[in-house]
Amino acid sequence: MDINKRTILWIVFSVSLVILWNEWMISNGKPSMFSANTEQTAKAPATPAKTDALAAAAAAGVPALPGEAVDPAAFKREVITITTDVIKVDIDTLGGQVKRLELLKFKGAGNPGWFGGCFGLFKWCQPDDGKQNEVLFDEGANHTYLAQSGLVGGPFPTHASGFTVQPGVRTLSDGTQMIQLVMEAVEGGVKLTKTFTFKRGDYVIDVRHDVANVGAAPVTPQLYLQLTHDGNKPVGDSFFNSSFTGPTLYTPQDKYQKLTFEKIEKAAVEDEKKGNDNAMKGLHPATATGGWFAISQHFFVSAFVPPENAKRDIFTKKVGPNLYAIGNVLPLPALAPGASASMESKLYSGPQIAHLLEPVSPGLELVKDYGWLTIIAKPMFWVMEQIHSVLGNWGWTIIAFTILIKLAFFPLSAAGYRSMAKMKLVTPKMQAIRERYKGDPQKMNQATMELYKTEKINPLGGCLPILIQMPVFIALYWVLNASVEIRGAPWIGWITDLAQHDPWCILPVLYAISMYITTKLNPAPADPMQAKMMLFMPLAFSVMFFFFPSGLVLYWVVNNVLSIGQQWVITKKYAVAAK
Repeated sequence: MDINKRTILWIVFSVSLVILWNEWMISNGKPSMFSANTEQTAKAPATPAKTDALAAAAAAGVPALPGEAVDPAAFKREVITITTDVIKVDIDTLGGQVKRLELLKFKGAGNPGWFGGCFGLFKWCQPDDGKQNEVLFDEGANHTYLAQSGLVGGPFPTHASGFTVQPGVRTLSDGTQMIQLVMEAVEGGVKLTKTFTFKRGDYVIDVRHDVANVGAAPVTPQLYLQLTHDGNKPVGDSFFNSSFTGPTLYTPQDKYQKLTFEKIEKAAVEDEKKGNDNAMKGLHPATATGGWFAISQHFFVSAFVPPENAKRDIFTKKVGPNLYAIGNVLPLPALAPGASASMESKLYSGPQIAHLLEPVSPGLELVKDYGWLTIIAKPMFWVMEQIHSVLGNWGWTIIAFTILIKLAFFPLSAAGYRSMAKMKLVTPKMQAIRERYKGDPQKMNQATMELYKTEKINPLGGCLPILIQMPVFIALYWVLNASVEIRGAPWIGWITDLAQHDPWCILPVLYAISMYITTKLNPAPADPMQAKMMLFMPLAFSVMFFFFPSGLVLYWVVNNVLSIGQQWVITKKYAVAAK
């Protein structure tokens, strides 16, 4: 039994060291040891998505003819900037693509750096100041994230076509509730008009596509909407604070589904070998009536929401090296010469805040991912919101909620501490049994069980309460890790962002001290090696907490302090009773 415990302790300690080394490698621009695709992704050029719309149609199984893309050198392109009170959006006249979207109410994550710049000892350890606004859609040398749309079914306007822009207001002024941007393109006898509508205080962009047959022959165009993204993680993502980044979708039949860029890449390679698209279609439903598709990342999401009752084909696609797309193809009515048709969609691009997501489309709030303990996490966050509405500070909210959790589990944890207090009192007797029967493990176990029976001790009494509470602790971890409301929220003094690491490492040090005290209150292991390891483990895990969001560390520090107080009172009570 002792050998097994010692082995487990050494495994945990070794894994901790490997994780720390991996984090140091990542923070210094080197590939992760845990991801086979990290190096490949970093080297792959993130080229913009300038493929024609035929790729989207082919992915959805819809027959189409390729449109003729405009020569960027011959077309005088222009980037139109629209500014509201919450977003700043750049839309390119080449394709009518949303090329950049800046969130004016949210600051960027920055790069935490190894050890988070603790105590400011080294300049290369310092975290970025994070003063730049968060940017979702963007196009650059190492990052591509675009919202695109166009027509298939003929040589019609696509997201590679040139659009002209109608004059209009570009900035939402005081007293104005809405502004519009209107863009037009004509190809193959079809005129496509895109109308973007921006509203005050709203992260939803209404996108209306008006299609008119200006030619002499009937046409049957189809509208496609797609989001294009490279396979890289966003800035600030690390092993200790990693989150899902990738395509997501929702259909009334199959509900919420997460994909990954790795799965799309693997399916694309398999389809290329077999000369079909069966693997790609197997990733998700091929058709649906209703629903949405999105690119999700930590705290934020961009989602296209077509008309609720519109039938659509769903596609995913590899559109270039380290570049992927998810989208819908929506049928339009056949258009005789002079006829026209319209379709309205929504593009939400903003924070993962439930009360903002729910009105946009059913199921969109699911992108705020609480993991497999959502059923516990959602009501927990609701309680935290009620506390925050009174206290007005997320740091004090975390402390108050931790106290509530501790009170709710007080009887259960008290039972565990009573069991440990009894175990501590009989530790000398247990050591005597080990010395007496050290050459006979069978008799040692029999004598130990007799001692437990005599002293009325349940050897699992200290572990069972902890196991029962673990789902709640894990759910709270996901609540704190997934809530954008806590991102950028200050607590006191040096803690200016509860979603970032502690810049002065005070909370991790307090955690180490609290864990050391907790270890001393627990029964000491009979094996001297185990005893030394138990004393060293708090230090090892506190080092990992250097990388954790300070809100999570604050929770553990407060929880440990409350546990120490409860355990000390119970231990002292049993010690006095024993005398």
